[in-house]
Amino acid sequence: MLTDKSKQFVDVRTPGEYKGRNISQFQNIPLDQLPAKLNKLDPSKETIVLCQSGMRSSRAAGILKKAGFTNVVNVRGGMSQWQ
Repeated sequence: MLTDKSKQFVDVRTPGEYKGRNISQFQNIPLDQLPAKLNKLDPSKETIVLCQSGMRSSRAAGILKKAGFTNVVNVRGGMSQWQ
């Protein structure tokens, strides 16, 4: 899935959390910066959002949907559950 060009991957953790452990295909856009950086994302692509546990990414999914993104997936459990 990580090589699928029809998807975009967003990690909404802080830069420090991202630096500590990340999945290289995910771009880091911290949750507090997401509304100002929506222009960096393509609303026509499936958007996969991730955080540490799933709470911030759930909020990020809401922000994206409100902004017109129709295909948004929250990675439940976040990095804590990533295999």
